[in-house]
Amino acid sequence: MLPISRRSRELGTENAFVVLGEVAKLVASGKDIVSFCIGQPDFPTPDHIRLAGIQAITKGMTGYTPSPGIPELREAVARYFTRTRGVTVAPEEVVCGCGGKPFIGYTILSVIDPGEGHEVIYPNPGFPIYEAQIKAHGGVAVPLPLRESRGFNFDIEELKRKINGKTRLLILCSPGNPTGNLLSKAELEEIARLCAPYENLWIYSDEVYSGLVYDGAFASIAACAHMKERTIIADSASKTYAMTGWRIGYAANAALSPVFTRWVTNTDSCPPHPNQWAVVEALNASQAPSDRMRDVFHERRDRIVAGLNRIPGFTCQSPGGAFYVWPNVTDACRRVGAASSEDLRQRLLHEAGVAVLADIHFGTPDPAEGQHIRFSYASSFEAIDAGLERIRDFMKKNTR
Repeated sequence: MLPISRRSRELGTENAFVVLGEVAKLVASGKDIVSFCIGQPDFPTPDHIRLAGIQAITKGMTGYTPSPGIPELREAVARYFTRTRGVTVAPEEVVCGCGGKPFIGYTILSVIDPGEGHEVIYPNPGFPIYEAQIKAHGGVAVPLPLRESRGFNFDIEELKRKINGKTRLLILCSPGNPTGNLLSKAELEEIARLCAPYENLWIYSDEVYSGLVYDGAFASIAACAHMKERTIIADSASKTYAMTGWRIGYAANAALSPVFTRWVTNTDSCPPHPNQWAVVEALNASQAPSDRMRDVFHERRDRIVAGLNRIPGFTCQSPGGAFYVWPNVTDACRRVGAASSEDLRQRLLHEAGVAVLADIHFGTPDPAEGQHIRFSYASSFEAIDAGLERIRDFMKKNTR
C-alpha cells in the first residue's frame, strides 16, 4: 500500500458529521429519528440576504476576488466588530475566509513552529477541531478542563499552572461548544491580567456564537486592556445569520492579517465571490431577523433545560449562550446500566430514536466530572418535546 502521512492517519474529525452520517443511514432504512446532533440553525437564511447572493450571481460577480475578501465585506466586518466588540477594528485588519473554521488552522500555523515544543491551550470539552489542528500542525496540545461546578468555565488557577514560556496560543470560546458556557467581562479581565506578562502568548477568541447570548451580555477579551494586539477575533456568518452552507467567516488582527492572507492564497485562493456580497447585506442591513432567531433559541433553551431536568437521572445547567445543552447523565447511565455516555448515546439512538453526541466527541473526558451528552436545540419545539418524551420512555422502560 502506498504510504499516507502519520498526521493524516491521526487527524481528528468533527464527530457531529460522523453521527449525522449514521443518522442519515438509519433514516434511509426507515428508522424514525429525532436528531439533536448537528449544530446549525434550522431557520432559512433571511430573504434579503439570499436575494443579495442571487443578485451578485446575476450581475456576474462570480470570479476571483482578493484573497482577504472584497473591500466592501472587509469594511462591513470592521464596522460590525467595532460595534459589537468594544474595540476599533480597521478594514485592513480583517481577513475573510471559507467559514470560521479555517482560521483555527491559519492561526496555529501562524504562531507556532513544529518541533519547537510550542504549546497551545484549548478548552476541554471543546470544539474537536482545536485539538485536531494543534496536533496536525506540530503543536503540543494542552487541554484546559471546563468544570461543571464553575458553570463549565475553567479555574483561573488551573490556567495559571498551564501557561509557561513554551505557550504560544490560548484558545477561548465564548459562548462555548459543547457546553454553552459564557465568559463574563470580569472573567475575561482576569484572564487578560494573567496573560499580560507573557510576551509571546497569542489569544484566539472564537466568537462564532456571539450573536446568541441569553444571560447577560457578550464580551470579547479583545476589549480588555492591552489585549487587542495579541487577540485574533474570529467569527462567521454561519450561526448569527443562519448561513452555515454559505461558508463565509472572518478574523481580525493587525499583525496577522497579512499572514492569514497568504494562507488563504495558498489554500482557497479567496472566499466564494457571490457569497461575500450576501454577507455584506447580512452585516449592513437590519439585525431584526437575527434578533428574532435568538429570541426563539432562548425559548427553546428554557424548554429543553426544564424538560431534561424532569427526567430521572438527568441534571442540566442552563447555558448562557449558543444552542447547546450539556446535561450530566452519570446517574442516567447507572440507572439503565450504560457503561458510559457513549454507550448511552448509542442506546438512545438505536432504542429510543434520539440522536445526540457524547462527551468523547469533544475531547478526553475527565472521570471526576462524570458523564455528559450534548443536545443541539437548533430544532423545533415539536422536535424537542418529541425527543424528550422518547428519552423519558426509554428511561422508564430500562431503569433497573
